[in-house]
Amino acid sequence: MIPWLQPGQPFPPAGKALKQPNGLLAASGELTPERILDAYSHGIFPWYSEGEPVLWWSPDPRMVLVPDQLRVTRSLAKTVRSGKFEIRFDTAFERVMRECAAPRDGQDGTWIVDDIVRAYTALHARGFAHSVETWCDGELVGGLYGVALPRMFFGESMFARETDASKVALVALVQKLKEDGFGLIDCQQETRHLASLGAGPIPRAEFVQKLKELIHFPLVPTRW
Repeated sequence: MIPWLQPGQPFPPAGKALKQPNGLLAASGELTPERILDAYSHGIFPWYSEGEPVLWWSPDPRMVLVPDQLRVTRSLAKTVRSGKFEIRFDTAFERVMRECAAPRDGQDGTWIVDDIVRAYTALHARGFAHSVETWCDGELVGGLYGVALPRMFFGESMFARETDASKVALVALVQKLKEDGFGLIDCQQETRHLASLGAGPIPRAEFVQKLKELIHFPLVPTRW
C-alpha cells in the first residue's frame, strides 16, 4: 500500500517507495507547481495516465546523465556544426510539451495529460521549467523540456519531427548546463536511447545524496 497525500502533507522518504512497481511512492489528488517543486527537491516526480490519481515515483536505480559524459557521435557533431537547425530557449514551452504528448508508434496514450501541461506551464511562467527547441526554416521540429533547480536539471520528455532534432536540442542543453555550473541531469527512467547518449543508472540513495548537494544553493527562477 502507498499513502494518499492530503494537501500540504509531506512526502514520505524516497526510500519508502515500492520495489514493484519500481519506485511508486504515493498518490494524491492535487498537482500544483509547489507540490512538484517539493517533489523534485526530494528525488520524486509525478507520472500517471488520464483518469488516474496523481502518482508519485522515485525509482531505484535512477537514470542520470553527467553533462561531461554526453556521448556525441561524429554524425551528430557534424549535424550540430552544419547549422541546419536553429536552437531557441523558452520561446515555445507549451508547444514543446504538446509535441512530446503527441501519440507515438507503439504507444496507446501519453502521461503528459492536460493537468501535467497546465502545472508545468505554470512552472515555466515562474521561471522553473524550461524548453530547448530545435527549429528548421521557421518550423518547430524538435525539442525537450524539464525543470531546473540550482545546479540540477530534471529532464521530462523530448520529441523529434526530423532526424537528430531532439539530440541537437540535448547537445545545446548540455552546453548551457555546463556553462551554468549544473552537475547532473535526471533522466528518470532507464532506456536504451538514453544509454546510447551516455546516461547510466545509479542507486537511488546515491542520486538523493547528489541531489542534496546540487540544490543546496539559492533558488533563483529565471528565463533562459
